Amino acid sequence: MSEDISKIDYREVIEYSLNPLIVHTDLKILYVNAAAEAFFRGNRNDIVGASPLDIFQESSKSSIDKRIQSAYETPAEVIEETIFKLDGEKVDVELYCHPVLIGNKKAIQTYVTDISERKAAETKQQLLTKHINELSATLVPLLKGIAVLPLVGEIDETCAFQLLEIVPEKAKQQGIDCLIIDFSGTYQLHQVVTDYLFKLSHVLNLLGIKSIYTGIQPNHALEAANMDISQLRTPTKTTVKDALEYLGVH
Repeated sequence: MSEDISKIDYREVIEYSLNPLIVHTDLKILYVNAAAEAFFRGNRNDIVGASPLDIFQESSKSSIDKRIQSAYETPAEVIEETIFKLDGEKVDVELYCHPVLIGNKKAIQTYVTDISERKAAETKQQLLTKHINELSATLVPLLKGIAVLPLVGEIDETCAFQLLEIVPEKAKQQGIDCLIIDFSGTYQLHQVVTDYLFKLSHVLNLLGIKSIYTGIQPNHALEAANMDISQLRTPTKTTVKDALEYLGVH
């Protein structure tokens, strides 16, 4: 294992790296590897010679310029930015750059990591959390001790699980004796999700809170029929009005 590492062609190493790499100096791109060429969707001849600032939004160019200048002396911290590909598509990336020497001249090597999928997942989770908070907060009081939980939109497994955790506690805090769980605003449920929502009534029952299902759609009923829910013995009514009549409220 005494191979002479001085014989390693590092240009070849970075050329075939799977991560997009850019080398630039004096705000002029000197080199991009094959991965960067594919990532930016352009020929490297269209990229080499351009300014590395060209890929950034106008609002970011000043701070990126300062970051580049400081990176000639010491590696810069990893940052998240939105940049442009050559076809104009915006993409969220992580950027890390550090100084390198090309002969006697200082340059910057920048690593680009596409984080679009991660950012999209984070945004989806934020929207889901907001949706869950809105749902669980919407225990609408109807009469003393009676409230309705209107389920709206598409309920996925994560949302259903968190409803199972949050709703019973809120119902108890609000002094609810009977909670009407209304499905009429939902348009898609899966078996696992349906299972969680039917378990919700069981948890409420253990807390001494009666529950009634309303607005169950035919597709919901088919899912419920595939599960053994006979022990739950939860009343089902067509509308919230029907549920109130069932409770003797006119």
